[in-house]
Amino acid sequence: MPYRAPLDDLLFAMRRAAGRAAFEPGGLYADLDEATAAATLRQAAKFAETALLPLDRIGDRSGVTLSDGAVATAPGWREAYALWVEGGWNALAAPSAHGGMGLPLLLAAACTEIWNAANISFALCPLLGQGAIEAMDIHASETLKSVYLPKMISGEWTATMNLTEPQAGSDLAHLRARAEPAGDGSYRLFGQKIFITYGEHDLAENIVHLVLARLPDAPAGTRGISLFLAPKFLPGPDGRPAERNDVRCVGVEHKLGVHGSPTCTMAYGESGGAVAFLVGGENEGLACMFTMMNNARLSVGLQGVGLAERATQTALAYARERRQGRACATGPDPAPIVEHPDVARMLMTMKAKTAAARAICYLTAAAMDRARRLEGAAAQAAQERAGLLTPLAKAYSTDIGVEVASLGVQVHGGMGFIEETGAAQLLRDARITPIYEGTNGIQAIDLVTRKLRLSKGAAVWREIDEMRDDIEALAASDDAVFVNMAQRAAAAVDAFERATDFLSAAVDPRGLETLAGATPYLRLFALARGVTLLGAGALAAHRAGATQAAAQNRVVMARFFADNLAVAAEGLAQAVVGGGDSIAAGLALLSSGGD
Repeated sequence: MPYRAPLDDLLFAMRRAAGRAAFEPGGLYADLDEATAAATLRQAAKFAETALLPLDRIGDRSGVTLSDGAVATAPGWREAYALWVEGGWNALAAPSAHGGMGLPLLLAAACTEIWNAANISFALCPLLGQGAIEAMDIHASETLKSVYLPKMISGEWTATMNLTEPQAGSDLAHLRARAEPAGDGSYRLFGQKIFITYGEHDLAENIVHLVLARLPDAPAGTRGISLFLAPKFLPGPDGRPAERNDVRCVGVEHKLGVHGSPTCTMAYGESGGAVAFLVGGENEGLACMFTMMNNARLSVGLQGVGLAERATQTALAYARERRQGRACATGPDPAPIVEHPDVARMLMTMKAKTAAARAICYLTAAAMDRARRLEGAAAQAAQERAGLLTPLAKAYSTDIGVEVASLGVQVHGGMGFIEETGAAQLLRDARITPIYEGTNGIQAIDLVTRKLRLSKGAAVWREIDEMRDDIEALAASDDAVFVNMAQRAAAAVDAFERATDFLSAAVDPRGLETLAGATPYLRLFALARGVTLLGAGALAAHRAGATQAAAQNRVVMARFFADNLAVAAEGLAQAVVGGGDSIAAGLALLSSGGD
């Protein structure tokens, strides 16, 4: 399967998300000039294309093996991970106080897209580590940080996130894992966790498990959850892994996709209790874990972007080579299928959705950087923007990852259904991304019940104002193409504003009327934000005197999104405003046992 990191597109999206002055002296990214960013992405692409991409099919076919509690990864993976650590990639955006490079999340986001496009199963391992590093840095004691963070940041030790239990999927209120004080400042963990990505493997010498559990007499529900650190091996006096902890992998899942990534069932405390240490305060585990999950949700969104990019490249290469039928009334017979209008429509849909999702994810990463690097009201506004956009970045990007990968299979025709082309693997791998790290339905509920009401709605209205500014710039152009984009974008934003007014006026933020419109509202938001971001980017490229081909590509893609995808906004707004009654009727039918 062909894949080359689209470096020009990544750098363009980074510049647009950061803002014109961000890389200048005194700017947000004054510590990262564009030349350094470009060089870093080139090296990330080289690693992805030479070390990770060749192992992707191997991991899919070989999977992982479990024997006596030990998991062996696919051939070549240990060597690739050693190169990962040697290259320092794990430290890219990690805090410099513990050995990280402290570079912007925006740069890390672009690298994350590249690595996941090349081999999502491999990239899942460090993806979880990045979130664990952030959670530890913010919430852990200085003692725990000094022992664990340097090894985690270097990549010598990997990390996991242990939330899910058999009886408690997304509803963490029903967790049963328990922790008992040991009297020496440590705790003993007991319980079982399922769906733990890289819970056991042979890539690193130690695995740091972050585990949600309940203390004795903890309050019921999510208020009684604490976060604990339980390593596979307890560090000895020299800091090296020593005594084996009472934590074991007791099973690995056989999955639809991401076969190269071990998905484990973990058992804690089968031989007296797993030694663990509290991270953050007692009963504050959910807040600590959300630090990790918010990081992971953006990263999963970037997985969707990466897989969509690779599916697009794969389908386009096939469509240019495959000849079949006459495309139009005149022309060669057989013609390359890329010349058939319906195939071109599918390919442009793939390209435009991928570009829109990338723009949204990078905008989210830049907001997270501003929240960390600025102070006062500016930092608060950036934090609210990051909170508002994170559900969008995760849900829209992973939805389009599946949609684009499915279109990729369709472009291949019958050959897409055959494993030989690799199109099927991309669809299988993409299908998990709308599910883990909070299903996309949960992202939509979070958006309409919590994020929409940040600062009494000020965050979403700031976003709408910025979209209006982009539309005004498009409308002021003397080019009819941009004026038409402005009209399409204005219609989409008008629809989004009406839906926002409707949901904001709801008396009960968690009432059926609000929840019924959550998913169409999230897609509507993505269409409105996508059309304005692509339109503004195309206009900027046109005005900046970029190479004619590059600027024209951006204009064509933005025009396609406006004319073919953004026009769905009105229908989505109607579903948000008027769909509640039909959902209520459907609920009554389904709950009554009707077919």
